[in-house]
Amino acid sequence: MNQRDTLTINAAGHLTIGGADTVELAKKFGTPLYVMDEKYVRDMCSAYRTAIEEDYAGNGLVLYASKAFSCTAIYRIVAAERIGVDVVSGGELYTALKAGFPADKIYMHGNNKLPAELSMAVENGVGCIVVDSFAEIDALEAICERAGTVQRILIRVNPGVEAHTHHFIQTAKTDSKFGFSLADGTAEKITLYALQKKHLRMEGYHCHIGSQIFEKESFCLAADKMLAFMAEMKSQHSFEASVLNLGGGYGIWYAEGDAQYTVADYSLYLKTVIAEVKKKAAEYGLKEPYLLIEPGRSIVGEAGITLYTVGTIKEIPGVKKYVAVDGGMFDNPRYALYQAKYTAVLANRAAEKPSEVVSIAGKCCESGDIVCANVSLPRAETGDILAVLSTGAYNYSMASNYNRNLVPPVVLVRNGEADYIVKPQSYEDLTRNDVIPEFLK
Repeated sequence: MNQRDTLTINAAGHLTIGGADTVELAKKFGTPLYVMDEKYVRDMCSAYRTAIEEDYAGNGLVLYASKAFSCTAIYRIVAAERIGVDVVSGGELYTALKAGFPADKIYMHGNNKLPAELSMAVENGVGCIVVDSFAEIDALEAICERAGTVQRILIRVNPGVEAHTHHFIQTAKTDSKFGFSLADGTAEKITLYALQKKHLRMEGYHCHIGSQIFEKESFCLAADKMLAFMAEMKSQHSFEASVLNLGGGYGIWYAEGDAQYTVADYSLYLKTVIAEVKKKAAEYGLKEPYLLIEPGRSIVGEAGITLYTVGTIKEIPGVKKYVAVDGGMFDNPRYALYQAKYTAVLANRAAEKPSEVVSIAGKCCESGDIVCANVSLPRAETGDILAVLSTGAYNYSMASNYNRNLVPPVVLVRNGEADYIVKPQSYEDLTRNDVIPEFLK
């Protein structure tokens, strides 16, 4: 288990998170249950923000990537930590605005933003929109002209850096639905196109080289390529970008083999990138750009765990042992999508040493409904409380009602206390929007 101050084992041998006994949480709130540790989230926000304040004279902004985990409470927390957010849909934007998040600190992404989403962003004074196509520039220009406003924009580009990550979540390849390539000249073409628009203020560029990346060198190389391109745009077209968004993708610990970073380590991660940006800006004769980063997963990933109750246990002699839980791919589809690795712990017997290797199966009617495969556990029994660690990112946000299962609630823990930040669904919630048309009556 990845040891940190807020994830420990108490005297009863129970797993605790944020000072709260997970067995007691399961009793009070039921399972499956997402649990988020507020202190860890705040510590991560503070570490990134402080790195920009101290090493870059405050000339930048941390943007919490909403797609990792979005609800009104998380926006309240990150607003209090004085960072911004990025959103990728009307739903995320609506949630942030409903939480009272400052619109000028919201950056909007997406490769196919709907007209209604662009209008919503402009009408609510979103700080910046990251454009991803010529058609989007035209649409946004028309919206802003009608509104009588000028919108700040960045252009998403592909720097050609291929990070060491799963191929399904690499986004900087030439063959990507996102962005414009530096290599084939399209990034230059859309820059010139955007600069012609009267109601758009082109400020700079955004890139994102992938997810779950541990090599600092990947981000430094991306920064180098981006600054080299910015220098080229300055020399050839007299356009000096004032903003550089280097995206996110900082890796977190999921299982054995992953690096185990402390909060301070993540601060050093960013400090290394900042040093590279400053160095290359000086080499290329550029003003140091306003620097944006989007470390969503690393802010909330290890802050969250999921609690389940063990149900059926099935052993296939000489083949495999399945330990089934009351959740599954409807609350965590990441194994089904790309065989994501996780660590599991028997929360009520967390001090016991593992004695067997099992696969944690869900309750969905799918053979591929596995929560985590080949994990080491003590001999599990029906009724045990099982915790899957590092589920704070891309679990609740990717959850569904598949098989008409209920999306689990989310509780936030602080100094041993816990309360809902997302209430439980009910069966009535599942059928709320169902209607029977007249021709079926």
